[in-house]
Amino acid sequence: METSIGIVKKSQYRTSQWSGGTTTELLIYPSDSSYSERTFKWRISSAKVEASESVFTPLPGISRHIMVTEGQILLEHENRYKKVLSPFQQDSFMGDWKTVSRGRATDFNLMLAEGFTGSLDVFFLEAGERIDINLGKGQKATNVLYALSGSIGIQVNMNGFNIEEKDLFHITQQPEDGSGTLRLTNTAKGRAAVIRAEILEKY
Repeated sequence: METSIGIVKKSQYRTSQWSGGTTTELLIYPSDSSYSERTFKWRISSAKVEASESVFTPLPGISRHIMVTEGQILLEHENRYKKVLSPFQQDSFMGDWKTVSRGRATDFNLMLAEGFTGSLDVFFLEAGERIDINLGKGQKATNVLYALSGSIGIQVNMNGFNIEEKDLFHITQQPEDGSGTLRLTNTAKGRAAVIRAEILEKY
């Protein structure tokens, strides 16, 4: 199978209500899977936590990665630990933990079913700045880039793409594709922030 690449514009996202606020689904895999029916392998979303205290939905068998992008929250995992998250700090935990959130914030979420691992990073680029991201993993890997602020040019080999603020770019490579590089360029006049989610299939 060849490398697959796609862009999701912010106008294509779906937003829904939950007990503590709203959640915007950015990308789900497989594309015909459902969060409500728990048929997804992985899912990326952004949530607005608007209640001063909210209980996370139980998600048995799902690992979760959460990064705060605005505001501040306290995550309390019952009988485990508490953690305060300020902008661009993150926490990873299992979906079957009893978790309560206190505070108001916007966050970026990665959910993974069994058989997948993942991580979140954030990159800040000054106007005109470029950075390279290595894609070489030797296994099936999906890299997702979310333009939190600013406009980003993305070069993959000889192909060029552009995403505006709140748009999303994704690329999936197969093990036989070998190594590759993404070059990101801030094409905006001010500072840009890009969140990267990397998802690896274990087998």
